[in-house]
Amino acid sequence: MLDRRHSAALFRAVLGRDGSSQQHIVDELRRVILDGAVPPGTPIPVGEIAEMFRVSHIPIRESLKTLTAEGLVQHRPNSGYAVAQLTTSELAEMYLVRETLETAAMAAAVHSAGDADRNLLAEVHHTLEQSLKFDDAQAYHRHSRQFHMALSRPSRMLRLVHMLESAWNITEPVQLMVHVESEQRALLHDDHRIMLDAFLARDSDALLAAAAVHNKRLNGVVASLPTDTGLIIDDQ
Repeated sequence: MLDRRHSAALFRAVLGRDGSSQQHIVDELRRVILDGAVPPGTPIPVGEIAEMFRVSHIPIRESLKTLTAEGLVQHRPNSGYAVAQLTTSELAEMYLVRETLETAAMAAAVHSAGDADRNLLAEVHHTLEQSLKFDDAQAYHRHSRQFHMALSRPSRMLRLVHMLESAWNITEPVQLMVHVESEQRALLHDDHRIMLDAFLARDSDALLAAAAVHNKRLNGVVASLPTDTGLIIDDQ
C-alpha cells in the first residue's frame, strides 16, 4: 500500500482542479477512483487534496462521506480515508449482484430496444474489437462496461439500471479486464459476440443463455484473482 506522501503525489498527478465546488470535488474524486488511477487501498490525504483544490478540509471530508456511502471509499479509525478495498468474497458478491441486475435488465431490453439502441450496441462492440485487436487492456475494460450497459439501458427500467451502475462502480477500482491474460479477454469477447448477435435477433433465450456462460467465465476470473497484489484482500 502507498504511504501518505506517495499517495498525495499520485492524487496530485491525476486530479483535475478546474473547479472548487462541492460537486466538482466529489465528481473528480469519483472519476479517478472509477478510472483505476488510484488503486484500492490507496490512502486519501485530506489535507493535501484540500490544498490541491484550494479549499478547507470540510468540503473534502463531505465529498469523501458521499463516496463512502457509494462504497468507493472506506474510513478507518486512526488511519483515515482510503480507496475501498474489497475482500475476495465481497468482490464475488458484487459480481453476483451485477449479474442478477443485468440479467433482469437484458430480459426486458432485448424486446424494448429500438433501432438506435441496436446500432449503438453494434458500435460499442466494434470499439471493443479494436481494443482487443491492439491489446489495449484499459480501453477494453472501459468499453466492456459500455457494452454491458448498452445491453441493459434499453430496458427503460431506470431504477434497476441505476442500481446496476452503482454495483458496477463498487467493482470498478479493481479494473478486472486489465488484470486478465489476453487469451482470457479473447474468450470473454467471444461471449460478447454471441450476446450481440442474440440481442440484434431479439432472441431473449439465446441472449440470457450466452450471458449465463459469460458470467460463469467472469466469476471464474474473479475467483482466480491473487490477493498479494493489493487489489483485493483475503477474507478474515
